[in-house]
Amino acid sequence: MSATSQSRKHGKSRRAHRVLIAGAGLATIGALVAALPAVAGPEKDDKHGKGSTVDVQLLSFNDFHGNLEPPTGSSGEVVESHADGTTEKIKAGGVEYLASSLRTARKGHPFSVTAAAGDLIGASPLLSGMFHDEPTVEAMNKLDLDVTSVGNHEFDEGAAELARIQNGGCHPKDGCYEEGRKFKGADYPYLAANVTNEKTGKPVLAPYWVWEEKGVKVGFIGVTLEGTPNIVSAEGVKGLKFHDEIETVNKYADILDKQGVKSIVTLIHEGGLPASTSYNYDCDSPSGGSGISGPIVNIAKGISPKVDALVTGHTHNAYACTIPDPSGNPRMVTSASSFGRLYTDTTLTYDRRTKDIVRTSVKSANHVVNRTQTPAKDMTDLIGAWNKLAAPISNRSVGYISADIQGPGILTRPPETPLGDLIADAQLAHAKSLDPKAVVALMNPGGIRADLVYKASGLEGDGVVTYGEGFTVQPFSNTVNLIDLTGAQLVTALQQQVSGVNTASPKFLQISDGLTYTVDLTKTGVDRVVVDSIKLNGAALDPAATYRVATNNFLAGGGDGFAELGKGKNPLVGGDDLKAFTDYLTANSSATAPIAPPKADRITVVK
Repeated sequence: MSATSQSRKHGKSRRAHRVLIAGAGLATIGALVAALPAVAGPEKDDKHGKGSTVDVQLLSFNDFHGNLEPPTGSSGEVVESHADGTTEKIKAGGVEYLASSLRTARKGHPFSVTAAAGDLIGASPLLSGMFHDEPTVEAMNKLDLDVTSVGNHEFDEGAAELARIQNGGCHPKDGCYEEGRKFKGADYPYLAANVTNEKTGKPVLAPYWVWEEKGVKVGFIGVTLEGTPNIVSAEGVKGLKFHDEIETVNKYADILDKQGVKSIVTLIHEGGLPASTSYNYDCDSPSGGSGISGPIVNIAKGISPKVDALVTGHTHNAYACTIPDPSGNPRMVTSASSFGRLYTDTTLTYDRRTKDIVRTSVKSANHVVNRTQTPAKDMTDLIGAWNKLAAPISNRSVGYISADIQGPGILTRPPETPLGDLIADAQLAHAKSLDPKAVVALMNPGGIRADLVYKASGLEGDGVVTYGEGFTVQPFSNTVNLIDLTGAQLVTALQQQVSGVNTASPKFLQISDGLTYTVDLTKTGVDRVVVDSIKLNGAALDPAATYRVATNNFLAGGGDGFAELGKGKNPLVGGDDLKAFTDYLTANSSATAPIAPPKADRITVVK
């Protein structure tokens, strides 16, 4: 059976199992999120379901971010460790291969459910992003995703747009993209247990969902990180309140338990930092111990023992670790990196007598979505159809580069990156065209979603940068804004890279030419930014002087923990950040004089 025909094809009206969804008809801001109906589909072969225990296969992934086509550069690789201590980089990802991997994995598993932990959409490449991620939702429907939590990026365009993603309908501004074709919405429920309407106090989407197959029930609770308002534009979370992850999960775990659902999985868009970048690192090995740190550790330790496993995301890392629950018992916590490069296969042994998961039998591992397998034809066709619509815009040349230009990316890299420098320089150039007094630009690393890759792809030639590639790098449709900051405020902003909400996981701003300083990683807190080293065009900052600073509107609103940038005076809203970037590439490169990767020598790092 081919990868395509293997699909279970359970849409809204024809699911292969019964579903129960909480929160039917819960209101969003200006939209109503309708819960999916509980329907019965055809029964599967029961040959594996007659014993006292049943193995339920849980397939999961996270942080897909609309990467329908195989991601490029380091974003399209995973690191694999070998027994001899060597490592290997493997090309991975692309929805054609993710679908094939999941369909192959399901074979021989009549009790199989597929779940995700948020950020399936948002910050997407052009093929999905320019169509408000409708192509990705259609792909998720085709690969039979059963349920997902929301992530912070599901709120990039606000609650009303998220309701449209769930329920369908043409985009309110852009309309339908093909005549006679209406977007149907997601076949799978989005869960948002800890996101409520500020006015009503009610969840904006269903808080939980129950999967059922031949009497076997597994409940799923979905939450996003409480700090979502800090990393999403104010407009995207307007009218919403985000609650504590632990308290919310425990509340709904009790509700499910009272309903007789004893087997519970939490889908949580918050994650951890493994001790190794290898996807197959054994973080529970005797030598490795508990090889994971970060926010998910304390959250996992606080979530009720009634929850049997946690599928996590947000940090774009790969791990399958056990973290003790409040009773001290080990509990599986997983994450499948990002961009569809991995999927996690977890075995949950369900006891029919207790209706609970046998914790000691839970096994989990991440698997590579390799590109050597046969791609799923239905996904190839889907990509082709949307590419046909996108081609006139996507393939337009906007500039030339002489080599790969790497950005902050998803792997461990220095605080400063060549692509970060290039984007900051582009934003400063745009700012100067609006106000000649502009002297420096600051760019948030999370806003840079991919590397610029030299090697040819599609219709382009080597070194040609297309509009589609630029969109993949900067997909947020932010504006380049100007604000006045004092020298003292600039220092504080640089210190906020390594303090406050960024203490544990620093967010180093990418800076334009002319600003230099030293980061001392041997120190802690704000002392890691060496104040005496900060220079602008060779001169020390005057704490009392006023400087004209360019940032995107996200940072200008205090996003990513940079509250000081939100205090800027005399704001001026400039043009689109992507246009500023592509205009800079066009103005400063040609086929005979391509842009070389910047040296990334503006920040000195002491280790």
